[in-house]
Amino acid sequence: MKSITANDSIIHFNEACYTALNEHLKVNNFSKIFILVDENTYEYCLPNFLEKLESNALVEIIEIEAGEEHKTIDTCSGVWNSLSELNADRKSLLINVGGGVITDLGGFVASTFKRGIAYINVPTSLLSMVDASVGGKTGVDLGALKNQIGVISTPDLVLIDTTFLQTLPQNQMRSGLAEMLKHGLISDENYWNKFKDLSKLSLEDLDELIYESVIIKKNVVEEDPFENGLRKTLNFGHTLGHAIESYFLSHQNKKELLHGEAIIVGMILASYISTELVGFPRKTTEEIKTLFLSYYDKVAIDKSEYKSIIDLLKYDKKNNHGNINFVLLEKIGKPKIDCLVDDSIIIDAFEFYES
Repeated sequence: MKSITANDSIIHFNEACYTALNEHLKVNNFSKIFILVDENTYEYCLPNFLEKLESNALVEIIEIEAGEEHKTIDTCSGVWNSLSELNADRKSLLINVGGGVITDLGGFVASTFKRGIAYINVPTSLLSMVDASVGGKTGVDLGALKNQIGVISTPDLVLIDTTFLQTLPQNQMRSGLAEMLKHGLISDENYWNKFKDLSKLSLEDLDELIYESVIIKKNVVEEDPFENGLRKTLNFGHTLGHAIESYFLSHQNKKELLHGEAIIVGMILASYISTELVGFPRKTTEEIKTLFLSYYDKVAIDKSEYKSIIDLLKYDKKNNHGNINFVLLEKIGKPKIDCLVDDSIIIDAFEFYES
């Protein structure tokens, strides 16, 4: 697969990753190389990555605990302190090997340490390959509130080696698939149609779908890097999805949802709201619900919880001037941004999902 240039970053795929990485290390003569991993990628991904890394620079490994609950400023402080104690300087490089938590948090750490050091993202989950590692968004959660603290900052390289997907459990693969489904809904009906029967999907097919997803996101981000307009469309399903994810994360009696599991619910809700407000075909909304629930377990949300989830919408990053702004669909491939939605319609959407 041909490498993709996106703003100031280059995205490489599979074997081309390591040729590009080692050439980059040779040309830039970094003083030290730091590799950020979590306990899972330390065990399953790091050995393979180190085998292919060629450099005379000192390599140090920094390991953090795995999981969204560790995507915090406290974890950043631990990594910043480790960098300081290991004598990182402005010419050091941080390589983030992991899923979305690692690439988001690692990018934020690199962008702020000594006012910014170089970093490379090596996404190892499907979600981070098609979403988190591409586009320059970095950051951490504020309590249970998703991605409230962060900056937009571009990695030197993004290295997508799809062999890492062989280390993932099925629920993590489904979590990443949710973002690919979103890319189809907001951008391209032909791409969306490829997901209607995944039973015949080969690994080669998956590589191509990942490549197409990266192209879709790259094209959006290049046109609108700071989310003033078009880039907001990438948040389809995320306004309510993030609120649901935060609600489940902050309640100990609820099973924590993976990002993609919450976004699937959010997209079903947003499809229903699109039908009610901007004329999205009702038949297509029904098809989306049926398709998604054939791939994902239904999430139990009680009526008594609707208001608490709706209250969390005020923290959504797309909000301005006190308005909660939704991304809706007029048709597949034609999103509409900055839509205002009454709470009563959101409640109707929940009831549609639960019915």
